[in-house]
Amino acid sequence: MSELSKRSTIYFDPELHRALRLKAAETHRSVSEIVNDALRQALREDQEDLAAFDERVAEPAISYEALLNDLKAHGRL
Repeated sequence: MSELSKRSTIYFDPELHRALRLKAAETHRSVSEIVNDALRQALREDQEDLAAFDERVAEPAISYEALLNDLKAHGRL
């Protein structure tokens, strides 16, 4: 662990904790490494989602009801 690492207490669902410990043992990695990698991936996905929203901000919005009506009007429902 690096000198800049921060310690935190996290409460896991018991089944998730067991799976995490088993994965750590199977992959010869620490629980911290696995959790850090999973969090990095989740944050990367959030960043990609936000970028996609920004790219589509100028697109016209349509309500769910209007979408269903349009699909029905064009014989797709």
